[in-house]
Amino acid sequence: MSRGIGVDGVKIRRARLSDATELTEIYSYYVNNTAITFEDEAPDVRAFEGRMREIMSFYPYFVAEDGGAVVGFCYAGTFKNRSAYDWAVETTVYVKRGAARSGIGGALYSALEGALAAQGIKNMYACIACPVKEADEYLDFGSVQFHKKCGFTVCGTFELCGNKFGRWYNMVWMQKFIGSHEDFPARPLPCI
Repeated sequence: MSRGIGVDGVKIRRARLSDATELTEIYSYYVNNTAITFEDEAPDVRAFEGRMREIMSFYPYFVAEDGGAVVGFCYAGTFKNRSAYDWAVETTVYVKRGAARSGIGGALYSALEGALAAQGIKNMYACIACPVKEADEYLDFGSVQFHKKCGFTVCGTFELCGNKFGRWYNMVWMQKFIGSHEDFPARPLPCI
């Protein structure tokens, strides 16, 4: 699947398990050098591939390619493991170091939103680490700003809930409604 979403030379396509090595490299940078993720040990390729397999069994998973190299990825996963939440997903997006603010993340999220809406998903949620007051060398407000630009709104804040690199960080939940909320909606379908 390729979508022309306004990022020159970048192709958005469905992820393949063979992408796991490149995706692990992208993600590992954020684990090892930032507080963007509260994970403190980067998964190896095999573990990352297992995560991909589980997610792709029902939800969409996309990568962005530039010149044949993967430069970003996004996916959706279970929001909460109760059937009443079946119409809600938690979303994730990562762009290769140095490619932030290039439009790649927005292109990925656009593809993700379209696929989720086609499944019958109604709500997208993002769990985002935030500095308590001011940005530091490990974390800024860039992800919150990015999600606002994508149409998300803040719906909750957990204060001082994560500690990484010897510093406390907040976490915010952001949401975006992408479907109508009828009383008896059809169950979401697996992503095809």
